[in-house]
Amino acid sequence: MAISVEDIKKLRDMTGAGMMKAKEALENADGNMDKAVQYLREKGEASAAKKSEREAREGVIESYVHGGRIGVLVEINCETDFVARTDDFKELVHDIAMHIAASDPKFVRKEDVTAEAYEREKDIYRAQAAATGKPPQVVEKIVEGKMSKFYEEVCLLEQPFIRDQTVSIGQLVATKIGKLGENIAVRRFARFKVGEVGETIAVTKPEQKAE
Repeated sequence: MAISVEDIKKLRDMTGAGMMKAKEALENADGNMDKAVQYLREKGEASAAKKSEREAREGVIESYVHGGRIGVLVEINCETDFVARTDDFKELVHDIAMHIAASDPKFVRKEDVTAEAYEREKDIYRAQAAATGKPPQVVEKIVEGKMSKFYEEVCLLEQPFIRDQTVSIGQLVATKIGKLGENIAVRRFARFKVGEVGETIAVTKPEQKAE
């Protein structure tokens, strides 16, 4: 398939890979951006993946309030105070705080989803699919597809960015990693809404590295 210059540029911004490597990855992935990123990581070409191995202990905590009814606190880390004070980093943090207010994620990333939440959703989807009378192997494929959608709905890094639905929050972070040259990690966030009984508090598991 034909690969557009715009897609090559987007992949380069996200990963820091060279033009030819980005084009090769997209061709190998049939134009799928996520698969192209994975291809580059496997080949050792994605600088964002390399930087994600480095510890990020600096950063900022951002607050965002929408209409006096929804409030968000989010901590996003980088490697140095210098990067934490750049306009690019501040813009990223503000955009993510605003996105959390609008999209109400429940977890930072897929690996943070609790076993209880995962099994509960899977059981619901399996029961719904089984009720259609389809054979078991078809039911499992349906459940698998719905679980992918579930992650996109509840995990911050999997959600499409509210300002650009073609880019996930994870891809947005990867783009800044490539541009700023440091690992960036969404550490945790809390979301409050007037009148709700509880609030959403999400923290990346200590053993996991945020992308």
